[in-house]
Amino acid sequence: MTAPQTPPDRLTIRRPDDWHVHLRDGAMLAAVAPATARQFARAIVMPNLVPPVTDVAAAAAYRSRILAALPGGADFTPLMTCYLTDATDADEVRRGYAEGVFAACKLYPAHATTNSAHGVTSIAHIAPVLEAMQAVGMPLLIHGEVTDPAIDIFDREAVFVERVLTPLLADFPALKIVLEHITTQEAAAIVLANPERLGATVTPQHLLINRNALFAGGLRPHAYCLPVAKRERHRIAVRRAATSGARNIFLGTDSAPHVVEAKQSGCGCAGIFSALTALELYAGVFDEDGALDRFEAFASENGARFYGLPLNAGTVTLERGALAVPEMLAAGDSGVVPFRAGETLGWRMVG
Repeated sequence: MTAPQTPPDRLTIRRPDDWHVHLRDGAMLAAVAPATARQFARAIVMPNLVPPVTDVAAAAAYRSRILAALPGGADFTPLMTCYLTDATDADEVRRGYAEGVFAACKLYPAHATTNSAHGVTSIAHIAPVLEAMQAVGMPLLIHGEVTDPAIDIFDREAVFVERVLTPLLADFPALKIVLEHITTQEAAAIVLANPERLGATVTPQHLLINRNALFAGGLRPHAYCLPVAKRERHRIAVRRAATSGARNIFLGTDSAPHVVEAKQSGCGCAGIFSALTALELYAGVFDEDGALDRFEAFASENGARFYGLPLNAGTVTLERGALAVPEMLAAGDSGVVPFRAGETLGWRMVG
């Protein structure tokens, strides 16, 4: 019998990418963008600003603001996305993709999450845009939840998979789709069943917490995000899929910072800020599941290949050791509370 291998205490991987991040704007952008650039070579930047990024000019301007917010010498490429509305022009999308401004389009069902009021009310309204995207090979990124108030919030992703995503795959057979921040057995299953057409991002929080975290000893606003964390069986299914080695599942933090006053309020904002220690959080999960040999593919290879982009040059190194997560990161005149604030992680990035 072969003895089990001892997990390494030091791990060097190809420099990774974050395929789903919210960098915000203004003072918050200046506060959080360096954390993402420290770890990742590229990131897919979400377009749900106020107003949203709906055209080429707005995306190019936002990209310039992101680059200006980075520390000198930062080697980081923001990949911009177009916020789809019922009125999005297919020619504008095609132009943005051809000019290298848009890397993808983002579908927010109207009112599904933060700053999504301008989102899509029906797939039928954006059919010409999807046809154009399919023709040029441009990925569609989906916040996969229905917004019918009659549907329980914990069931909205599963219902979306059944009612919206399954018909979408049939109606647009050549469209590349990324189902963002998957949280359910149903989402994991459909992604694993469609490896050529359908990708998925997975966040650290949905690998680490279930819905009980929202109510542990009281109401926990910093564990609240959308899609909301689900039952334990869903967390386990998503975690198994993420650490399985499946080539169409990849790192996407969905790091979504809000100032502490907006989280700790009578109507707290949805979003978890994980960018500060993202790689360490993911490494801990893969370590616990005996899957460190599959971590590099998840973090550094699968996403680039799905998007048809080259793999990054350079490496990052993590080592086993205590990393204290700070209680707060300053952001303008306020601050943002990071995921696992005040806790100690078991991995740290050292180079």
